[in-house]
Amino acid sequence: MGSALIGDPRPHARREMPPSPAVAALEALRPDLEAHCRTRFGVPDATLASAEPVPGGHSGFTYRVCVTGTGLSRRLVVRIPPPGTRPRGPADVVRQGRIMAALRDAGVPVPAVPLVVEGEATRVGRPFIAMEEVPGEDVEQAVGRLGPERVLEEAVVALRSVQAVPPARLPLEERPMSLESELARWQWLMERAPEDLLAGSRALHARLAGRRPAERAPCLVHGDFHYGNLIFGGPGVAAIVDWEIAEIGQPLLDYACLGVVALRRRFQGDPNPGGAVAVSPEQVRELSGAPGEEFAYYLALTCFKYSAILGYNLRLHLTGRRPDPIYPALTATIYGLLEVGLEVLS
Repeated sequence: MGSALIGDPRPHARREMPPSPAVAALEALRPDLEAHCRTRFGVPDATLASAEPVPGGHSGFTYRVCVTGTGLSRRLVVRIPPPGTRPRGPADVVRQGRIMAALRDAGVPVPAVPLVVEGEATRVGRPFIAMEEVPGEDVEQAVGRLGPERVLEEAVVALRSVQAVPPARLPLEERPMSLESELARWQWLMERAPEDLLAGSRALHARLAGRRPAERAPCLVHGDFHYGNLIFGGPGVAAIVDWEIAEIGQPLLDYACLGVVALRRRFQGDPNPGGAVAVSPEQVRELSGAPGEEFAYYLALTCFKYSAILGYNLRLHLTGRRPDPIYPALTATIYGLLEVGLEVLS
């Protein structure tokens, strides 16, 4: 891929230094992406006219691209797993694409996914998906137009549409995640965080292990259902994105994600996705229809989950395995989540 697509437009600047991993990944995949676009859209001269890395992804590379050809101009969002990783878990972009395709067929607001390509179908052995770019507003713009309460209500409308899809209609073979397995999943991740965080998490883990409520019928769980993963447009949510940790599990988990956004508003300097939505955890609970004690459990469990995710990524940063300067800035948030988790269960 030439320098006209990504990076410094000066040819000599591109020769002086190697491309970033994100640029190199898309350069390697470009022939496959163009070939699959030509077949999918029926345009023999389809080419990648422009590409721009989307910042903020921590489980893979994401790009906004424009594919053009005779009678063709399509704006797509392409996702690729990170180099050197197996396409499993959050890096399994094919799984994400298939989930979104099934949800779109069921009428859920998600992007259309015209391309879901397995690694075996590419020259470089790397899978990818291409979604239609969904125009719309971010949460701050939506709050300015609709107000925080309406934004919360529309987020819950979108969430209910997800939970209404029968699990049997989804391309997922794994068994539903029990609460015991859910807690074990995040404890496993927490054990790989810095040691001082592990020590601080033990009290919350013990309390969560001893207070599991009765489980509800499982449904599809997004797993990271906060306002930063919603695109707003018109009267409500135009698209739900980032299905990296989706599972079949307990329905209150996604409501609790919205509740944690509300809790994090108390942390000074926290880059809280959706913190502009000035609502309380109690307002989220009311919309969920859950009793207070049951919702408090899921709220505390979600605090534990996010502290584990952030703590694990902090460890990757500190060890140099995946440098990302956002995580040291979130240290106070990680400790704060553990404290708040204990508080809501007290």
